[in-house]
Amino acid sequence: MAKAKTAFVCTECGAEFSKWQGQCSNCREWNTLTELRVAPARPGSGGGASTRQGYAGGGSSSVTDLSAVDLSEVPRFSSTFGEFDRVLGGGLVPGSAILLGGSPGAGKSTLLLQTACKLAQQRSVLYVTGEESLSQVAMRAHRLSLPTQGLKMLAETSVETILATAERERPDVLIIDSIQTMHLDDLTSAPGGVAQVRESAAALTRYAKQSSTVLMLVGHVTKDGSLAGPKVLEHMIDASLLLEGDTDSRFRTLRGQKNRFGAVNELGVFAMLEQGLKEVKNPSAIFLSRSEELAAGSLVMVVWEGTRPILVEVQALLDESAMGNPRRVAVGVDAQRLSLLLAVLHKHGGLFTGDQDVFVNVVGGVKALETSADLAIVLAVVSSLQNRPLPRELVVFGEVGLSGEIRPVPSGQERIVEAAKHGFTRAIVPRGNAPRKAPEGMEVVAVERLAEALDAL
Repeated sequence: MAKAKTAFVCTECGAEFSKWQGQCSNCREWNTLTELRVAPARPGSGGGASTRQGYAGGGSSSVTDLSAVDLSEVPRFSSTFGEFDRVLGGGLVPGSAILLGGSPGAGKSTLLLQTACKLAQQRSVLYVTGEESLSQVAMRAHRLSLPTQGLKMLAETSVETILATAERERPDVLIIDSIQTMHLDDLTSAPGGVAQVRESAAALTRYAKQSSTVLMLVGHVTKDGSLAGPKVLEHMIDASLLLEGDTDSRFRTLRGQKNRFGAVNELGVFAMLEQGLKEVKNPSAIFLSRSEELAAGSLVMVVWEGTRPILVEVQALLDESAMGNPRRVAVGVDAQRLSLLLAVLHKHGGLFTGDQDVFVNVVGGVKALETSADLAIVLAVVSSLQNRPLPRELVVFGEVGLSGEIRPVPSGQERIVEAAKHGFTRAIVPRGNAPRKAPEGMEVVAVERLAEALDAL
């Protein structure tokens, strides 16, 4: 069998070279050559007539009519965490590849170790650690009081060795911590490089698909919070999850960014305790732990995360700016969206904020990236600008258009019902989301323009 060769390809122009060099001689860009593994050519696969003969003489795959495809649901099994299962779309799917990313200290290894120890009591699990020694993992499991019987451990970074061990052990779940430490022996680049990460992930994913093994990969993130490594890594896997949370906060959010077996942008909430990560079954109750004293600029909104509504608090603070260019700081919301909403408030609400520093924050580390948070942000800004606290029993959601209209958002009825469950008695919602019959004890104010929402306050 011919050995696979390596080539160096420019990421800018695609030019291919036989060896590495600092500058691409084709596009003149620096440090853009990455190592790729090139499979040897098959006999008879050359150009011209030989190519046509090779195609004609090669094997052919069977073609299946779409209506004849088996629609039986792929069997799933639980990860032992309800919030983890929710983000995955209902549980672990045999043969799937899952990439779990997060910043250092977020709890990636802790979450997977807890999952592995509990799953090992029911299924065969192989945990491969490339960053820590076996004693370090064992000490963490002892500190978290986890059951360690039955969990198979392997400290290895060679993909070839890992695959050979997996072929022998035949685990139901294979955990790799982390993909940035893995390497293939026939690639000369260092572990963590673009070629090593891509080819290692491809080999492990190929094994998972062929053996119906659940593959769980730990991935590092860059400074801007995106997953490190080549972008093609996210295309190889079936589910991409991101574990977020500040080191000074005990809450962690697990968000699905890609999922071939469930809804994207699904959110799971965990609390980091001395015994490890504990799932939070009612996130709204956590995010609504507000101060007893009424404060201007504080308002509760309903955001939709995956398949459920969550109530979170948004806070706004406006202060007279001492500089010619006032600051616009947004935490948990899009900064560009905030500037847009301030312009709409001035044009259609008659309130000028051009001489004010504006700070907006979503409590609890939640990222409210959907447009249903628009109306709540605007009303919180108005409350802080006029220094007038809003009622504690008020909840708001709705999209604000550039012409000052309040647009409806998806799943409005479910948002109102969720707010009523938590004791809210008044809601300002878009007219398109007004229910035919409001929940008992809930007053629903339907608005169509921004001016109507300001009057409703």
